[in-house]
Amino acid sequence: MARRPRRNHTPAFKSKVALAAVRGEQTLSELAQHFDVHPNQIKQWRDQLLEGAVGVFGKENKAAKTEPAVDVKTLHAKIGELTLENDFLEKALTKAGLLGARK
Repeated sequence: MARRPRRNHTPAFKSKVALAAVRGEQTLSELAQHFDVHPNQIKQWRDQLLEGAVGVFGKENKAAKTEPAVDVKTLHAKIGELTLENDFLEKALTKAGLLGARK
């Protein structure tokens, strides 16, 4: 008997099969025949779906969205530092005659 090549299923297909398993209208064997997937694989996808469902309604998901990805205080400090450097260089170059009066 020849082995079938390894298949990669899309997340949409996995969720469709897992939701069908959660509904419980058909047995795992019936779903396996219908979707041409091994029953153990369907059980794994169903378990992953049920474990991940907690994260959809959990507090961890909301907390991650509200926090900024970067530290704003650090960025403001860097802006101030660069402004000082630009002012210093502008004055030095104007004094040296290399920069015309802009203002």
